[in-house]
Amino acid sequence: MKKPRIAPKNGLIAAIDVGSSKICCFIARVADDGRPNVIGIGHQVSRGLRAGTVVDMEQAEMAVLSTVHAAEQMAGETIQEVVLNLSGGYPASQTVGVEVPLSGREVGDHDLERVLLHGSQINGNAERRLIHSIPVGYSIDGSKGIRDPRGMFGERLGVDMHVITAAAGAVRNLTNCVARCHLDINALVVSPFASGLSSLVDDEMDLGVTVIDMGAGTTSLAVFFDGHVVYTDSVPIGGAHVTNDIARGLSTPLTHAERMKTLYGNCLATPADEREIIQVPQVGEEESGLMNAIPRSILIGIIQPRLEETFELVRSRLESSGFDKVAGRRVVLTGGASQLSGVRELSALVLDKQVRMGRPLRIHGLADATNGPAFTTAAGLLAYALETESDQHLPAKARDQAPNGLIGRFGTWLRDNF
Repeated sequence: MKKPRIAPKNGLIAAIDVGSSKICCFIARVADDGRPNVIGIGHQVSRGLRAGTVVDMEQAEMAVLSTVHAAEQMAGETIQEVVLNLSGGYPASQTVGVEVPLSGREVGDHDLERVLLHGSQINGNAERRLIHSIPVGYSIDGSKGIRDPRGMFGERLGVDMHVITAAAGAVRNLTNCVARCHLDINALVVSPFASGLSSLVDDEMDLGVTVIDMGAGTTSLAVFFDGHVVYTDSVPIGGAHVTNDIARGLSTPLTHAERMKTLYGNCLATPADEREIIQVPQVGEEESGLMNAIPRSILIGIIQPRLEETFELVRSRLESSGFDKVAGRRVVLTGGASQLSGVRELSALVLDKQVRMGRPLRIHGLADATNGPAFTTAAGLLAYALETESDQHLPAKARDQAPNGLIGRFGTWLRDNF
């Protein structure tokens, strides 16, 4: 079933990727071929956030405001609505089956809306907030694997819904932060889902693939199969943890630790590392002459265990979820932290899968500097805005006809049963 599109106002769509290390805003206009053409970009260092969660509302608000302002200036447009990513709040996913009676009649649009409405109303306890409710497969009288049941006959229509929830407090803080910038949120999208929409080709989505989005504060993963996202999870370790390990292990300031990681860092040791000497500035030393000289092998000895731990956690999450076999042997790495030298080879060793690097596809107007793995989430949010309904994949009628009040619910009951 083809997904209906959000009709962009003035032909504009906007996305904000709120991460632990950077906040990025893309403003795009829909091109003639239906793909987004980016006309405005703003990105800057993130403030007031840790592991994708707001820890200082005022600083986070200022960072979002200045990022959006920079994108608006470049585009020469003002935006009112955005699609927002969610990387914090411990997103959890589960697959839930929902059935409605058909009484032997033909499946029509109304029945489809009815079963999707049932599925979308599944919500956890008050502490969790529903983020996505995605139909991944239909069944009629227990026969699964049906992509579009309309026109078929049966007694019971079922749908398997992939339901993603997150901690209500973290979601509310993030949405409130963006709302304080006078922006309306069209949709919330978990980060690995957005990264997959941006970096995967159609065959990968159909055959099975795992997207691993390596951010600064979290490493999140999503499994795609048969064209849908079927599982998501996250591990609270990212690139910033590697930087912290270097800063602590070598007693150097965080800025120098980040620079050393970028310039000299690697995930895999080589014999030449013992011979290459790195100058390490010391914390609190004012004189630049007071530096420690260490072989590069010590730096790699700090980086490698942390990334091994990250991929081992990802592997254990995949295996315990039961989606490891569905995902096949294909992995796509995205996110800023995936750019470290040797990450691809190390992940292939630990996960025992074929790994490729992901970057934004299906998008126009990105320069080389913003066309790397660090910007796949922002590009994926634009793809989500174009390809999906804003309200949890429900058909438009189902949203409009959602019953309100006692009389509305009674009318729906009459229509469904008589």
